[in-house]
This record gives sequence, structure tokens and C-alpha cells, in this order.
Amino acid sequence: MFIIDAHLDLSMNAMEWNRDLTLPASAIRDREKGLTDKPDRAKGTVSLPELRKGNIGLVVATQIARYVAPGNPLPGWHSPQQAWAQTQGQLAWYKAMEAAGEMHMVKDRTSLEAHLTRWSSAAPAQDRPTGIALPEQGEKPIGYILSLEGADSIITPDYLEQAYEYGLRALGPAHYGPGRYANGTDSEGALHPEGRTLLREMERLNIILDATHLCDDAFWEAMDLYGGPIWASHNNCRALVDHNRQFSDEMIKTLIGKGAVIGGALDAWMMVPGWVRGQSTPEGMQCNLDKMLDHLDHICQLAGNTNHVGMGTDLDGAFGREQSPYDLDTIADLQKVPGLLAKRGYSPADIDNIMHGNWIRFLRNAWKA
Repeated sequence: MFIIDAHLDLSMNAMEWNRDLTLPASAIRDREKGLTDKPDRAKGTVSLPELRKGNIGLVVATQIARYVAPGNPLPGWHSPQQAWAQTQGQLAWYKAMEAAGEMHMVKDRTSLEAHLTRWSSAAPAQDRPTGIALPEQGEKPIGYILSLEGADSIITPDYLEQAYEYGLRALGPAHYGPGRYANGTDSEGALHPEGRTLLREMERLNIILDATHLCDDAFWEAMDLYGGPIWASHNNCRALVDHNRQFSDEMIKTLIGKGAVIGGALDAWMMVPGWVRGQSTPEGMQCNLDKMLDHLDHICQLAGNTNHVGMGTDLDGAFGREQSPYDLDTIADLQKVPGLLAKRGYSPADIDNIMHGNWIRFLRNAWKA
């Protein structure tokens, strides 16, 4: 089964966690044994070989750098210019991976179709090449769509066009806490005036609005203002885990009405209620892949179909196996999900939708021009 994952912090892991993502996860873990600077040392689940092993041929890969004002206890940079420079370093890593043949940027309809053909299992049968020797799976570059998680590093909205030119195709205006353009998880308040300007510029450039992490006030204002394509790359359901990080049923229905796709996240605290960071364990909380499917199924019931959900795992988004489903060792274990869906009675067509089809349809529609 070809799989698309709509949210992976690959460059953050490479640049801030100092992980060589061209290695298998086991080799990265071995090198990190004994390190204690991050809670997920020696517990990572994501690397480029693991993506290939799991036939996860296309991902939405992030840049991320938060600006923190004086008094903000969150980690981040002390000026927007520093944050911008951090994202440019992350971009340089992606470009280095492209030069090494490890990754390939997907940024329009033409490059999307070419990449799906390269990973031929994702292309409709009539579109698959004949008489052409396709590369072995281990040699295929991982396709990536560049996204920015939190807009703090966009020094002014004028910088957005520069970001579009180097390949940025999706943007979430907020992350955690108060932001320069919008407020995110664990904060509140409407879009800032600059945030409204940012949305107008995003719509002009046809940059996908990622609604993930917007606080409720900013979410509703963005839904009213934004006329371009909208998705939620990695988000679960407030009805199952009651926290402002999750979407309420009303928010989910609004996204469905706008044609959005919502990616199911695999951060354990978002999957099961009552998780205590640093204390709970996946086994102790009975947190497995099925718990993520509970969230996806809830969205499908609200929609009345399977057209608005997909994978958006957020694996290794500052957590590892200590805060992932206990039946997942590496991201390659996403290949277990189709079987779990089948056990729930999902049809082969539904499973195709969830594992890749919905994201492909969304991108084709967003990139019509």
C-alpha cells in the first residue's frame, strides 16, 4: 500500500536533533544511546530508509522556527530574523537531500504526477508506465511538499512570495502559544492584523492553509476569511480527547464543508485521554494504532464518508517511541493500518482513500492551474 504522511518534522530532526536521516532508525538510536538532552533520545521512529521500507513515498515536510517575545517560556528564537535564518538552514538540508538523490520536491501538478508515476503503485493503473524500468524501492527519492509550521519566521508578509519561490506550498499560521500572526495551541485570541494580511497573500499565491494548531478564535476567523485550499495536516478529535489542541465536532464539520482533509496524528497524548507527559506509557494507557483509527472513524461518521481523513502522523515531532503507539516501532509500521481498517469493515476503496487517495485528490484540486 502506497502511503502519504501529511506531517513530518524532518529538517527539525536533522538540524536540531542532529540526526542523520539517511540511516535506518536502529543506527540513529544506537548513536544516541546515553544522551539525555532530549526526552526521545534513542527512541526515534523516522528516517528516509524507514519511509521507503513502509512505502511512504510522499510526505509533507516542515520548516519550523518560533519567535518568542520576552517572558514567553516556550523554546524559540529572540527575533523574527533569527527564526527566518533557522528555516533557511532547514531548507538547505532539504536541498542537500535532493542533491544526494534522497528526496525530491513536489510543488505543482506536474511534479506530483511525475512523482506518483515514479512510485507507480500510487498511480491509477491506466497511468502507470509500461516498458519502463522503474527504480528499485530502496533507490526511490522520498517526495516532499514543503510546509511551514507556524508563521513567526515570515519576517513580513512580503517574505511569503520569496518562500513560495523556493517551494513553500502549505503554511500553518500558528504553532504553540502566542504567535506573531495568530495564536495557537494553549492560547486564545483572533488573528492579528498582520495575520489577515498574511492570509490574503497566501490566497493570492495559492498556498494551502494548514488549520492545525490555530486556537479556536483564530480558526473561526480564518475559516471566514480564507478562500484558498485548506487542510489540517495533523489533528485529532476533541470529542475523544478533550483539549484545545484537538478539533471540536463543529470545527471538523466546517473543515469537511470546505473540502479539507484531516491527518490523524500519532502523538499519544492526543490519542488517549488522561495522558501525563513523562509518566504515562503507551502500554499502560493501552495506546495503539487502533486509537488513532477511533479518531479517523469519528471524522468519517461526521462526514458520512471516508473522503476527509488521511495520515498526518507527526512522528518524531519532539517525541519518540515513549509517546507513540506501542505497536509501532518505526514509521514503516504504518503498513499495519490498512489491515486494521479492513478489520473495522472499511472497503478497499475506503482504505485507499485514507492511506493516500484523499491527499492526492486534494492536491490535484488545489493545483489545478
